[in-house]
Amino acid sequence: MNLNKVFYLSLATVFSLQAAEVNLNTVTVEESVDTVTVKDVSGEELKSADLGEALSKIDPAITISRRSGIANDIILRGQKRDNINVTIDGGKIYGGCPNRMDPPISHVVTNNIDYITINEGPYDVENFGTLSGLIQVHTKAPKSGFSGEANLNIGSFGYQKGSLTMQGGNDKVKALISISKETSEQYEDGNGDKFQEQLIKAGAPTANLYQDKYKDMDAYDKKSFMGKIYINIADNQELKLSYTANRSDDVLYPNSPMDALYDDSDLYNIEYTIKNLNKYSKKLDFLYYYSDVDHPMSTIYRNASVTNPEKTNHMWSKIEGTRLKNNFLYNNISITYGLDASERKWKGKYYSNGVEGTYSLPDAKTTNSALFVDTKTNINNNNLRFGLRYDDTDITNKGGYKEPSFNSLNGYVFNTYKVTSDTDIFGGIGISHRVPDGRELYFLKGGLVGNPDLDQTKNTEVDLGIKRTFENSSVKVKVYYSKLDNYIYFDNNLTTKKFVNIDAKIYGAELSGAYILNDLLNFEYGVSYQKGSRDELPNPNKSGTNLADIVPIRANLITNYAYDTKTDISFEVIAQGEWKDYDGENGEQRLPGFATANLKVKKEITPKLNITLGVDNIFDKAYAPSNTYNDLTLVLAGGTQKVKLNDPGRYAYLNVSYKF
Repeated sequence: MNLNKVFYLSLATVFSLQAAEVNLNTVTVEESVDTVTVKDVSGEELKSADLGEALSKIDPAITISRRSGIANDIILRGQKRDNINVTIDGGKIYGGCPNRMDPPISHVVTNNIDYITINEGPYDVENFGTLSGLIQVHTKAPKSGFSGEANLNIGSFGYQKGSLTMQGGNDKVKALISISKETSEQYEDGNGDKFQEQLIKAGAPTANLYQDKYKDMDAYDKKSFMGKIYINIADNQELKLSYTANRSDDVLYPNSPMDALYDDSDLYNIEYTIKNLNKYSKKLDFLYYYSDVDHPMSTIYRNASVTNPEKTNHMWSKIEGTRLKNNFLYNNISITYGLDASERKWKGKYYSNGVEGTYSLPDAKTTNSALFVDTKTNINNNNLRFGLRYDDTDITNKGGYKEPSFNSLNGYVFNTYKVTSDTDIFGGIGISHRVPDGRELYFLKGGLVGNPDLDQTKNTEVDLGIKRTFENSSVKVKVYYSKLDNYIYFDNNLTTKKFVNIDAKIYGAELSGAYILNDLLNFEYGVSYQKGSRDELPNPNKSGTNLADIVPIRANLITNYAYDTKTDISFEVIAQGEWKDYDGENGEQRLPGFATANLKVKKEITPKLNITLGVDNIFDKAYAPSNTYNDLTLVLAGGTQKVKLNDPGRYAYLNVSYKF
């Protein structure tokens, strides 16, 4: 079933369901206990447009993979890359960089976001490839009338940002426009070191250092635009059109051998919703999305381009997809079923002093089509969810390499049992798959580094937990066990250096909750602990079983204090344990634990004017939150050790927000 067939079949289904309106009763299903909803992202996360950094503060199960001053990747429950599914208003985007300079989550800026849902585990059947978690980003929707918001933000290390959002309309047509621009100098870590100093202290080769004329250049310049139009075609029909553009220039990635000359992305979404068609269609959604990324990375700013030709790896990524889903009620069961299809293209070419060379990625194309069904119902004190998805995937390339095809059946069962009015017990089991991507299969770097023989990864996971609400507090405890068959893992064998399939497992526990002391003071907390192990790699010289990217115990504690009716103060502590269990055979290293403190004060000057003052890393600690796993190409110091990048030191910022 190719993409074109699914597109036309979707349209045919839309028209076939056009019938007389029928008002149906609704079924109330409470928010799932395995979902974290993050609201008011644009209002709270003012420090920068880096969504990855914002999420790492909010959820202790998420940590940042620090690569730059912006556009940083995330690790969720010990997994990253394509193991985490990211959607933006239901659509998808994939970064162009094979070295994760521009992960999907970096292509949406915080000032455009309304709210985010984080679903841990394989409990999703609507989206292709949700192996270990789903992060759904929902951007701002236009409202009737006329309103807007302007923000000006300045911070340490020469940070400057301005953003403007305007929206308006009536019951028939609503529109929204949002623009932003931000730039920053290189940040200093807790030791006072900029990018070049960090490289020198780590013993990076001279070739990987910045040339003198570039060593103090700005870290990045980023601009964004988002436009939306919502049209009410009829009382029960709505058309949503959106376009987002991101333009990032001269983004420095110091512990990588190259920097991004620019990173340009475009996202297009078309969504058509019809409600109450008949008794078999309470809500019908049709979504089409398209996105592309243009990402050249180069050695132009490094010493390597002085003694050798300037090398550039120019990457392009595209994906288009369509999804049709229909929802109806049957005997108090909410049933959603549909079609999902996408086509992802990824290619790259090397250039030497501007002269085109060989492929870095030979036009890899991943075509997927799927059928899914998702159900929800309340039975006595049980809130039961059940889902199934069947995927058919073909992968091709223009390099003459093996072109695999994959089929998979994915599904889950998840139940929440209300023991009492204030106590819930929940648990689920799910099975999901994700296919290897173009880089893992076909990447070329002085020869084939990819592995065309890779199989798809299968995750079998069990989650259990309890949530208890008291008069002035709440607590939630979760435990999980994930068995990963054919896990796609990098093998640093000096003769192969490629991705391989291994068997692995990840298990852990999470604790979160809140306590209200009085009307003025409350506390929020979260703790995440995980362990991971793998089978021995297919290399007789290796014997370790520690799995990479397994972040040590991590915790956050937030104290919120209402100083008066117009002033809120929050004090946050984020702590992470020492990185003792790591995959040293694959480039990871022992890292010390750390604890940082952040302070933020929000003051309402008038109902329309607000200011926010904040200081992150108050005590100017030098620390690195993520390790140096060899799935990324990082600068190699002393011939053996990958260079880590520290987080910023003390960072103070001021934001002025005016609503009109």
